[in-house]
Amino acid sequence: MNRYLVPVSVLGTAVGGAVLLKDYVAGGACPSKATIQGKTVIVTGANTGIGKQTALELARRGGNIILACRDMEKCEAAAKDIRGVTLNHHVNARHLDLASLKSIREFAAKITEEEQQVHVLVNNAAVMRCPHWTTEDGFEMQLGVNYLGHFLLTNLLLDKLKASAPSRIINLSSLAHVAGRIDFDDLNWEKRKYDTKAAYCQSKLAVILFTKELSRRLQGI
Repeated sequence: MNRYLVPVSVLGTAVGGAVLLKDYVAGGACPSKATIQGKTVIVTGANTGIGKQTALELARRGGNIILACRDMEKCEAAAKDIRGVTLNHHVNARHLDLASLKSIREFAAKITEEEQQVHVLVNNAAVMRCPHWTTEDGFEMQLGVNYLGHFLLTNLLLDKLKASAPSRIINLSSLAHVAGRIDFDDLNWEKRKYDTKAAYCQSKLAVILFTKELSRRLQGI
């Protein structure tokens, strides 16, 4: 085994997010009592849904939580709500637009400069079944936000995560990946009629493949 084994592990891909959310609403709870005092956690798309509930639970456990969202008004409101419920004042909102490579680079640069350590990155944000929109950089919106944006963010923060080991990268996916097919000749749906469902499935399959390859590389295999 390579003695320079990268000390960062990928927690894996959370598959079936809708099922997890349903279980949470129905009363499901994590049995672990572990706390994360002093740990810094970034959660993308944390102003609502699974992202907010994840941030809330981790804030309860004492973490320094960074909510990374596009809509700052909603993000600030979510951070305030979480601080009020948990009495954890180390919950902050940061601007991150995953449909903009410039925004992603600016966010990562600020995190790298201002945060001494980053222990957990939760890539949660997603766009689902939108019209045929494109990102600021011309990518099909669902592939751009769900996969490409998180791919860039993860790689920009990788050195910080390595330096903060033991660390975790969590990529949220969906059972939709099962129906996914990646058309490498037409990733942006420029040569065929746009199918928003198929585009979403493609993006979630890309997340699965990214997670598997990232895990392989970080294990030094």
